[in-house]
Amino acid sequence: MRMRERVCRAACVAVFVGLYGLLHGAPAPAGKTLVSFAGEFDLGAVVRQDAAAELVGDELARALRVTTGHASPWPGVTFKAPGGAWDLSAHGEVAFRVANLGPRPAQIYCRVDSPGGDGVKNCVTAHLRLEAGASGRLRVELRRQLPAALSEKLFGMRGYPGGYAKDDGLDPSRVTQIIIFLSRPAEDWTFQLGPIAAEGGHEPERWRSMPPGNFFPMIDRFGQFIHKDWPGKTRSEEDLAAAIASEEAGAAAHPGPADWNKYGGWSSGPKLKATGFFYPAVHAGKWWLVDPEGCLFWSHGPDCVGSSQGTTPITDREFYFAGLPAEGEPLAVFYGQGSWAPHGYYKDKGAYRTYNFTGANLARKYGEGWSEKAAEAAHRRLRSWSMNTIANWSDARIYLLRKTPYVVSAGSGGAKPIEGSTGYWGKFPDPFDPSFRRAVARRMEYERGRSAGDPWCIGYFVDNELGWGDELSLAKAALASPPEQAAKKAFLEDLKRKYADIGALNAAWGTAHESWEALAESRTVPDEKKARADLAACYTRIAEEYFRVCREEVTRVAPNNLYLGCRFAWVNDRGARAAAKYCDVIGYNLYEDSVADFKLPGGLDKPVIIGEFHFGALDRGMFHTGLRPTASQEARAAAYASYVTGALKNRFLVGAHWFQYGDQATTGRGDGENYQIGLVDICDRPYPETIEAVREVGASMYRTRLGAP
Repeated sequence: MRMRERVCRAACVAVFVGLYGLLHGAPAPAGKTLVSFAGEFDLGAVVRQDAAAELVGDELARALRVTTGHASPWPGVTFKAPGGAWDLSAHGEVAFRVANLGPRPAQIYCRVDSPGGDGVKNCVTAHLRLEAGASGRLRVELRRQLPAALSEKLFGMRGYPGGYAKDDGLDPSRVTQIIIFLSRPAEDWTFQLGPIAAEGGHEPERWRSMPPGNFFPMIDRFGQFIHKDWPGKTRSEEDLAAAIASEEAGAAAHPGPADWNKYGGWSSGPKLKATGFFYPAVHAGKWWLVDPEGCLFWSHGPDCVGSSQGTTPITDREFYFAGLPAEGEPLAVFYGQGSWAPHGYYKDKGAYRTYNFTGANLARKYGEGWSEKAAEAAHRRLRSWSMNTIANWSDARIYLLRKTPYVVSAGSGGAKPIEGSTGYWGKFPDPFDPSFRRAVARRMEYERGRSAGDPWCIGYFVDNELGWGDELSLAKAALASPPEQAAKKAFLEDLKRKYADIGALNAAWGTAHESWEALAESRTVPDEKKARADLAACYTRIAEEYFRVCREEVTRVAPNNLYLGCRFAWVNDRGARAAAKYCDVIGYNLYEDSVADFKLPGGLDKPVIIGEFHFGALDRGMFHTGLRPTASQEARAAAYASYVTGALKNRFLVGAHWFQYGDQATTGRGDGENYQIGLVDICDRPYPETIEAVREVGASMYRTRLGAP
């Protein structure tokens, strides 16, 4: 085993010779160089945590190669600031190139500290996922801390004005160290670093010195930040009306690709069998979708196409907003109530009052019949933008117009969870409990006469970003659950068949359960090393049962539409293999800079669709970039083009869906997300830089995919 690892590692290093130019083949990035490995770099100054470091390359183009152990939870290297601190107050991010020389994909982390940085406070952290042998640029946004006077009154958001932080963030004028590390690796690993620099600009905002009495209200009647100006900011109802004419002219100039059929398939490309529905197939060495007419199809479109993405809680925060309508006024219909808040200020507070700025602005823009006009406009826009899919979480009133192919979001809401499980969005559903099948069946029955059997419907995602954990977690969760837990009962039945009596299991696990009944009552997890084989087998059984039941219920109601999986955000190889066994296409949400090198584990060969990705910037008045920050709208557009072009060249990927159609509310949705991630802003005005990139990439996407090596 060790010899195979060394051979694989040597092969990865050989691959890196080709990647070395990515680290050093271009001039050093503009900005302030913090760590350069050229010249008389002092290797002894590098602080090592369960790691070794060496310089590689010639004197003028050196990199730092780091080989970690795996005894420490966070092995890596630390660079201390000369003189105690770097002043990075004029910059927006720390960035460097990094290459993964390990035999498998890895996530490489970077933490930037100011005084008191501890991994939670006074620091910022980012990561980059790289396939084996791949290289990329890791960027860490320098999130600043809010002034104390404003921090006391600002809450309920992920990001705060100017991108400032409330409970985390750092002081960029006193950056003390930069830590580059892996998180809990299971084996020794090697990665390689290029020069580290501070990049991007940052201008101090005048509002930072305002007393709260002058700062609030901070949101205008359109839902925009009052204390900043930017290109495209809406200042009047006349601006909204003028936008209609501008967009109509743009759509006339760009009606959509001439070589697409009505579904957005490639009408002038190769033809495959037409079945009247979408299906996956391999053509010219790559996975594709095939549209109902037999044309090659690659799914390109946004999530959350609708009119509610700009809804924000106002309870306890009424003083944030200027110009909210009085009761009885026409725009008061956009007040509402919410209760969904798995995280943040509104969690466990029950119902709260909301206001929908997106809906109000569409009503201002289109007037009477605004909803129908906005729905028609969405279809025209997507075609003009060279997009051919209305993706997850979208409004059925829009996609059921059947003018653009779409996917449907289903779920297992209401199913009994595995009590011992955890997850970012909640506990994992118990697929052995009858309530699970009932929940999925109920949701799919709702689609009879709607999307089920509709040629425009590509297929169904069931659930989203479940807590799959590591390869033992669901089995341990079952054992940590009460005796009536259905998954626990299924696990114990398997153990009884294998071990016959409790004594044999005790001998294997090193436990002392008096009976099978005692094991059922116990909520103690056994030693992982001794019980690993049984825990792993149970995990596989839970995962396969989950996907099996979902597939059966999807195909029972919609046998001609596709089952697209559960949109993995965190998954292990066992979970992925279980999905491959039952899904027509496997859904992943991949918030990375690039997916060009994405591949499934263990040589699996199945089509994959990206359910979510995005990039954002802070130069248009929003408070948070989303999960993949960029320095500007221009950089955001370039990131989009790079990501989708890489996806088109990847043989596994049959589509990429941008999250989301419109910006989230400036002050956040129920869980606080307030990301600048829309193709359009809160006033329904497209971001021209990003749209240009979307249109250009989409118009040539079929030739790019077919012609890519």
